[in-house]
Amino acid sequence: MRFIIKNDMLIPSTTDKDSLPISKLPSIPQPPLQPTFSFNPDLLQLLIGKQLLLEDIPIPFKEIQKHYENGYITYRKGIQYEGKRPVCARCGNKDTHWFATYPCSRCGETCHYCRYCIMMGRISACTVLIGWSGPVPETQLPATIKQWKGALSKGQQVASDHVIEAINQNQEHLVWAVCGAGKTEVLFAGIEAALAAKKRICIATPRTDVVLELTPRLKAAFPEIKVASLYGGSEDRHLYAPLTIATTHQLLRFYQAFDALILDEVDAFPYTVEESLQHAAIQARKPSAAMIYLTATPNQKWQRECRTGKRAFTTIPARFHRHPLPVPEFEWCGNWQKQLQKNKLPPNVLRWITARIQANKQALVFFPHIPLMEKALPILRQYTSAIEAVHAEDPDRKEKVQRMRSKEISLLLTTTILERGVTFPNIDVAVVGAEDAVFSESALVQIAGRAGRSKDHPEGVVTYFHYGKTEEMLKARRQIVAMNREGLKRDLLEK
Repeated sequence: MRFIIKNDMLIPSTTDKDSLPISKLPSIPQPPLQPTFSFNPDLLQLLIGKQLLLEDIPIPFKEIQKHYENGYITYRKGIQYEGKRPVCARCGNKDTHWFATYPCSRCGETCHYCRYCIMMGRISACTVLIGWSGPVPETQLPATIKQWKGALSKGQQVASDHVIEAINQNQEHLVWAVCGAGKTEVLFAGIEAALAAKKRICIATPRTDVVLELTPRLKAAFPEIKVASLYGGSEDRHLYAPLTIATTHQLLRFYQAFDALILDEVDAFPYTVEESLQHAAIQARKPSAAMIYLTATPNQKWQRECRTGKRAFTTIPARFHRHPLPVPEFEWCGNWQKQLQKNKLPPNVLRWITARIQANKQALVFFPHIPLMEKALPILRQYTSAIEAVHAEDPDRKEKVQRMRSKEISLLLTTTILERGVTFPNIDVAVVGAEDAVFSESALVQIAGRAGRSKDHPEGVVTYFHYGKTEEMLKARRQIVAMNREGLKRDLLEK
């Protein structure tokens, strides 16, 4: 779009005369709020805390412009420039490789546009990002905000108290909790404190399936609080709510919206590798907002910052059932890939698997790559038909996981897609080819965390089959052993 500045406000223009695309304006004036103006409540619901494109708003631009002129709407540049270098204001992309140009009919010029976040609508050099600067709706709170009646373990309670303090003081805090420690329950009191203080709070996670799993649990804990659940295709896309659960991708639509942001699985793909998602998390929170990070496997930098006192953190080193984490066993299995090419598996891997089949014990067996896993599947089907393989591109992935839960499958071969976010009550776990680069310390700790999660079956066997130990394998085992040691020291484990 093209604008002129007149009477200290932006006025849209359909001619080139004295007008410029918004990205070329030196500054964007913001008209003062006119309290007597009768604003459209639908625009408030759509825009509060958001940064949306004109195409995302089913209201005529003439009405949007009227709200801007009366101080109720903000305009921001979709693309800013550092010198001649474009920067996407929505996703933070600065990489010139991810920008292209096209002859733009809206501004009549050759426009840069960002290809990185184009799936959420095109951001170009003349794009206006539209937000809300009018009054904020008052949240009516019930007499009892939180209706969860469960009890926290000693370790959970310490973490919960620290989360409350961080939210009240608008601070950053890391909760480093072992797999199966009950991180979600640790958040309930902090969410209650935020809501009681009329703060808007968001729980964000990299993966849609975690959003779908958390939503009913939070709605049950806070049944009288409006909850927005946001993921690709969600019906809550335009719902304003004091409590939001969203994928980190959905945070790209928000701008200075939240007084507190809880980032779950901060170490998980794709958040760790996509700078745009990290940019989105920063941009979605208010400058003074609290930030709570949750993970079972912080990276080496964060672990170092915790040890040296540079990062505020709390560990939950034990599961709620007070049994230690299964410590991985290392077993050398030779050149297993070479054997697979001959349609064989190493004898000790076969012994491990057939022992589970004979004992009717369910197991997850991880492989580093899909072709290797699919090569192993027919070999293992000679021993049982109750076996499947699953990976990220598998259209039947959810169905197979459900069949595993209902015990129709005894053995499930998988890639790292099931390293986190799934719970089976009584399983053993093996990794074939644990030396592969895909198995980082984080991945190996998460994989080990699939075993022993249930209070009825708190023990499980975890075996890393390898063709040479790696530093990542050693670090993963050291981390698990250290957590068990800390759990004993803090009297969080049965002795």
